[in-house]
Amino acid sequence: MNILIVDNEKRMCHVLKVALESDGYTTDLAFDGEDAIAKLNKGTFDIVITDLKMPGKDGMDVLKYAKSKFTNIEIIMITAYATAQTAVEAMRQGAYDYLIKPFEIDELKLKVKQIGQKSDLERENKDLKSKLERKFSIDNIIGKSGEMQKIYQMINKVAPSDATVLVRGESGTGKELIARAVHQLSDRKNEPFIAVNCGALPETLLESELFGYEKGAFTGAEKRKLGRFELAGKGTIFLDEIGDISPAIQVKLLRVLQNREIVRLGGQETISIEARTITATNRDLESAIKNESFRQDLYYRINVFPIQLPPLRERRDDIPELVAHFLRKNGWDDEKMDIKAIKALIKYNWPGNVRELENVIERSLIMAGDGIITIDLLPPHIRSGIEIETAIDIEIPEDGLSIEEVEKNLINKALTKAQGNKSKAAKLLGITRRRLYSMMERLGSGSHD
Repeated sequence: MNILIVDNEKRMCHVLKVALESDGYTTDLAFDGEDAIAKLNKGTFDIVITDLKMPGKDGMDVLKYAKSKFTNIEIIMITAYATAQTAVEAMRQGAYDYLIKPFEIDELKLKVKQIGQKSDLERENKDLKSKLERKFSIDNIIGKSGEMQKIYQMINKVAPSDATVLVRGESGTGKELIARAVHQLSDRKNEPFIAVNCGALPETLLESELFGYEKGAFTGAEKRKLGRFELAGKGTIFLDEIGDISPAIQVKLLRVLQNREIVRLGGQETISIEARTITATNRDLESAIKNESFRQDLYYRINVFPIQLPPLRERRDDIPELVAHFLRKNGWDDEKMDIKAIKALIKYNWPGNVRELENVIERSLIMAGDGIITIDLLPPHIRSGIEIETAIDIEIPEDGLSIEEVEKNLINKALTKAQGNKSKAAKLLGITRRRLYSMMERLGSGSHD
């Protein structure tokens, strides 16, 4: 960290300089307020340690200027003329802390160390938030098919509103990813996103998780616990597998969505709720309403803006892009998988949808090691029933033929059909681009760049 030390007592400046540089910090000195402001404009500093009383511009002037121009800078004030009023004013103007002369050098070092730790934590949080925003942004929902383009349009339309969203689709289609994308594109993106898997919790536990409880509400409730609706604050609460909740919880959830209020278990206080609600299910809610296992009035509350995710078998054109995404996620490029294996993946029906595809890719990578993922490395249930066309009817003359000439002829025909595009030619031949280059090098066929 870079530290600017400001004091009209030069001896004090040099003492602090030696002490801080011994701990690995970089320092610069200024002996009055004007010099300090000039150096702030020229350099980059993380911390300013400034005396309060100085001729001309004093430490308060330095503090006000630094905080108005550099939002991330921290100021430590030092003075021999401390009063409660000056201390309060310094903190009000944004000083990190206030030390009274004479002070222990170790005390100052501790303050500097605490600022460093605070900066590191803020940087880590910012990086994590940035990674999460990238991970759950609409740009990371993979698919260019017409079906997915409609989904993107719907997300962009509903995200800025406060409408309750119901994401529907088979298991493994990525319903939570859609919910997070809606959250990230909304004005609530800097607020919490709280996800609850309603199908994974028994009724009594789900109730306490959603609404919280007061101390003594039941055996083992030793202190108050806030529910997920409260923890979501002004953010988003995502209720996954809402079709699995019991009739009793449905009644309570309906009241929450109608009145925007909850009451903790064992409590009397009514608590207002501000979070946006997004729900998801893989169940046929209309049939559940007919057989009276799901309330119709709750259905109308959650089904304000439905988004229906297509199963993977209905958007097969997206499979190559999804495969490339999962390969990159594991540190490989798309040439890691043989084109015949990709064709087999495209033909498979994918009952487990995108989640199943990702699992298959991870398994195949383990099986392949450093080699190429070929069709024989795919799980048997994906290989079964797949007819791979490998035979070409070639008449062999009496005097024989050259296999190399056949290969060369096939490569030239593929290049012609692909109009010179080697990636397309490789796909036509069912090989990787790397292998195509190798064959062209060996056979002297065509040219490659």
